[in-house]
Amino acid sequence: MSLPDQLGRLFVNRKRPVNLDLTTIRLPLPAYTSILHRVSGIILFFGIAFLLFGLDLSLGSEESFEHLNECLQHPLAKFIVWGILSALAYHFVAGVKHLFMDIGIGEGKASGVVGAKLTIAVSVVMIVLAGVWVW
Repeated sequence: MSLPDQLGRLFVNRKRPVNLDLTTIRLPLPAYTSILHRVSGIILFFGIAFLLFGLDLSLGSEESFEHLNECLQHPLAKFIVWGILSALAYHFVAGVKHLFMDIGIGEGKASGVVGAKLTIAVSVVMIVLAGVWVW
């Protein structure tokens, strides 16, 4: 029997349960904070386009700066700015948590849950403060 046939029998023909219903999977809290860290990074990546466009408008001329200032008074613009600031706040706090884990602090199962709760708590405070500042 050839090597590809042996590998096929080894990996493909296993009789194991497959759970395709994603609503039944229960992840631990640190997993959710890690996923949110990645999502906030994606939001920041696309949010930079709005920020660079605003920078370009603000530096173009005095009229374009005034136009940008008027646009930023709209509730949708404030919501976008608040969303970008919220993603930045969460990404920063979760990044600091990951840096602590890189030096060996909070790597255990119990300390990981405490770190995740602390990350969420500090992020919520920063997001609320960003909302107060924007609105």
